[in-house]
Amino acid sequence: MSTEPTEPSKSSSSEDGQSGMDSPQSPVAEANNTQRSGTGVLAVMQSVGAAMLGVQSSKNKERDFTHGKPIHFIIGGLIGTLVFLLCIWLLVKYLIATS
Repeated sequence: MSTEPTEPSKSSSSEDGQSGMDSPQSPVAEANNTQRSGTGVLAVMQSVGAAMLGVQSSKNKERDFTHGKPIHFIIGGLIGTLVFLLCIWLLVKYLIATS
């Protein structure tokens, strides 16, 4: 019987054209958005690239430390370093071959 008071509030939010799960006030929806923030592949690549150039913003750094897993950034850093070294090596080979 304790679920009866919550049912009318869900129906009242659906009268506004929004369901209870899609509303911005829903704690479940906010938790899902917060958990996914900053943990994607593109976010890791952006953070690693910005850190390599030394232009990482404090906002993104805070996001990485609160939501990211260290292993993702370690692997991203290793891959970024290998790509950088490969580019330098190819550039040197090209310059030597054309001189």
